[in-house]
Amino acid sequence: MSAVRLSPPSRRLLLPIVLSGTFVQLFSVTVMQVGVVDVQRDLRAGAAETQLVLAAYTLTYACSLIVSARLGDKYGYRRMFVTGMALFTAASIGAAAAPDAWVLIAARALQGFGSGLMAPQILSIIQSAVPADRRPAALSAFGATMAAASLAGPVLGGVLTQLDPLGLGWRAAMLAVVPVGIAALAFSPALPSVRGGREPQRVDPAGAALSLLGFALLVFPLAMGRETGWLPWTWASLALAAASLTGFVHSQRRAADPLVQPSTWSEPATRRGLVAVLVFNAGVPSFTLLLSMHLQAVKGWSPLQTGLSLTPYAVGALAGSRIAGNRRLGPRALAASSLAMGLVSVAVPVLLGDDDLLWLYWLALCAGGVAFGVFTASAFTRIIARARPEAATSVSGLLPTAQQLGGTLGVTFAGMAYAAPAATASGALWHGMTYEATVFAFAAALCAIGGRTATRPPAAVLGGEPVERGDRSRRTG
Repeated sequence: MSAVRLSPPSRRLLLPIVLSGTFVQLFSVTVMQVGVVDVQRDLRAGAAETQLVLAAYTLTYACSLIVSARLGDKYGYRRMFVTGMALFTAASIGAAAAPDAWVLIAARALQGFGSGLMAPQILSIIQSAVPADRRPAALSAFGATMAAASLAGPVLGGVLTQLDPLGLGWRAAMLAVVPVGIAALAFSPALPSVRGGREPQRVDPAGAALSLLGFALLVFPLAMGRETGWLPWTWASLALAAASLTGFVHSQRRAADPLVQPSTWSEPATRRGLVAVLVFNAGVPSFTLLLSMHLQAVKGWSPLQTGLSLTPYAVGALAGSRIAGNRRLGPRALAASSLAMGLVSVAVPVLLGDDDLLWLYWLALCAGGVAFGVFTASAFTRIIARARPEAATSVSGLLPTAQQLGGTLGVTFAGMAYAAPAATASGALWHGMTYEATVFAFAAALCAIGGRTATRPPAAVLGGEPVERGDRSRRTG
């Protein structure tokens, strides 16, 4: 089955439009990590409210991904992408205008929901509209966009907070994504009108309710538990999350139209790939977060200096994504990338402890960025290529879910390791980076084991049932 045919202008616009969604998703996470201190002061927010400003986005984003993937099948990938981008852009304006912390929290939750609607459609559109021979390059651009957004958030957030244009401060950082959203909406008619099956599919209500509830009960205590001292309600929430997600898995086996196709789990390469993505991402966001915390709180660097200090990491990630897009890299490359991230994690405390070694620190960060770029682009390419055609939509929802849950778990556990009793600040950094090295070593082991047991060759064509633009059949959305 060939990819949907597009006009030359639409082919040129497709990736910039859909990857704008990836950019604003990650930008909105990292920019708030830099601006949260100013938010707390400006809105007179308490500790719990401040944490909710960060957690509300993660909560609604993670909860909505699997259901959003199926909504794309039912109503069309373009329609759901546009809906998500419109909601995200409006919520960003609302966040910038928030008069108090609770309005900001509500706006952040809507931002996360809009991002959750967009994320699965991005991968589904790439699968259905990009020819098979160009998908690796498209997915390398996807990884490069993640790297660029991760850098732009803290850097631009630090610049806008420090310059304070028109007295807006952190509000200007919230508005920075609005022009991107408006441009994506303006050019969205160039996206193909396609959905995932020959007939519109029913959204399983029981599965949707159980997945939304389960992920909400899982993410919320993970985001809030450390700040609140792991009160009894956090443990009760985690227990209920386990019960809800177990019920979700069982419901998918009996559902006529499951949110996650059973064949997704029957393919060993897909299972192992999703687990590897989750484990690897349990180290990636927390790695840069620990560095930001340490550089500001211990080294005394400003938010702008801290953001700029991550430039070698982002440059390396761009290069790594390019390398992965130009070559067919196997599981050994995934294992080597994970191992390289572990070695960089071990090196960081040593190099930051001596100002004369800072130049080696920049080189280590660049190497870590290359490893991140290679892993992300290669892993996504391999998982999507080996997924069964009928499971493509499920994989499009599960990949960002694995990323997000891995990142949430990582931030929680890395923060606990960093906050553990230590004789010195350098000791705290060693604790955090030991956690990072352990996670990356585990990811390397998973990739190495998966590489030895993988037997099924990549599928020739993936994605949903494509249609040409302008097709008025029931397949269009």
